[in-house]
Amino acid sequence: MGWPGGEAVMEWAPAGAARRKGRASGLELGAALGFRVGEDRRCLGVWRAGRRVRCAQDAELAPEARSGQCASCAALDRSSSIAADTRPEDPRTFAVYLAHHGTAVKVGITGAERGIARLLEQGALASLFLSAGTLMSARRTEHLLGAALGLPDRVAAERKRDARRRPGTAGARAAELLDLAARVRALPDWPPAGQQPRDPHVTDHTAAYGLPDEGVQPRAAVAPLRPGATLTARIACRVATDLYLDAPGGPVLLDTRLLAGWSLHPAPPEAVFTAATQPLTIRPRHDADPLF
Repeated sequence: MGWPGGEAVMEWAPAGAARRKGRASGLELGAALGFRVGEDRRCLGVWRAGRRVRCAQDAELAPEARSGQCASCAALDRSSSIAADTRPEDPRTFAVYLAHHGTAVKVGITGAERGIARLLEQGALASLFLSAGTLMSARRTEHLLGAALGLPDRVAAERKRDARRRPGTAGARAAELLDLAARVRALPDWPPAGQQPRDPHVTDHTAAYGLPDEGVQPRAAVAPLRPGATLTARIACRVATDLYLDAPGGPVLLDTRLLAGWSLHPAPPEAVFTAATQPLTIRPRHDADPLF
């Protein structure tokens, strides 16, 4: 599942394409989702020059794996990765942002040309861009804000999902982000060398997800898939790589990372939901926790 151009899509490769030429299908709110799981789950390989290169070992993946890559392909991808700081000479412009995740706000960087795609991919409820410049100055700025203001550079998936149960209002999120942006601007020597400040403008992402102010409260989550299982439901909400589905018996959460690498087939019209589900682990919520 991805967010190219700010729209939720499912990326896939047709049979016989050797997983090289991908396609994408939109994930519209209210649309029916229906598929049957095939016989095996294989590594997706690595991404190079805008296309996927097949895994040399055609490695099998465990049903519970939340990555579509084997260890070797994951290591190869990471060897040429912005996140791993292995491409310091990258000439592109990189933006520094604040991402609101309910009871936590994180700082991060992204290629400026990607716009809000990175924020949608991580499931930010709202965001604000602080500055833009070279890659290494963006990374130094990220570390500076972490040290000066105690901002994390990552938020656990469980905490993000918990925030979606009671996300609050767009106005409250905007006020929190603008207050924090003012604290950033008050830091000595802001902005750091190599970064140009941006006017603070908050973008709220809940409408793109279909996430209402009252939140989403799934009763269960889809368990790791098994061959022959069918999943038939309607899409109620899409956030990051998670789908919230209206299924028989109540709403369920599907972590689409569990789909990566499986062969999938259209479910027949008469198919029913047979995929196993499991209870959700809900992190205790402490409303008195400070935001930062």
